[in-house]
Amino acid sequence: MRAVLQKLFSGVLVILWVMGWVNPAWATVQIKLSNLSYRSCPDGMSQNMVLFGGTMAANCYLISGTATNNSGKVVYNADVFGRIYDANGNDAIPERGRLGSIAEIPVGVSTFEIMVSVPAEQPEPLELKQFKASGFTGHVRR
Repeated sequence: MRAVLQKLFSGVLVILWVMGWVNPAWATVQIKLSNLSYRSCPDGMSQNMVLFGGTMAANCYLISGTATNNSGKVVYNADVFGRIYDANGNDAIPERGRLGSIAEIPVGVSTFEIMVSVPAEQPEPLELKQFKASGFTGHVRR
């Protein structure tokens, strides 16, 4: 019994030691997004935009704002999450938390812009809430 416990303990120590060498790219970093605004996409970007397999007309918007990266490292492949509500307070993009991505966020404060499509029948002005991003401090293959 004692030999089994020693082997188990040794195995746990090895696992903990290996975990200490885990690639830091696997650790996600939270990024604060603020000063959000939106505008319609230029004509060339929004031409023939549709949703849900081509059955629903859509409006194209560019959402821009400020990203604050306090991690001390450049963040890559940051997924942007948030909620978009129409003028009536209805969820403009239900069941979709991820809205886009930012390829690279430098340390400190920087600007970003993502493109989103919203069903054409959703009335403006849009309200942007609970926006945040999370990415990696190392390159991630996609």
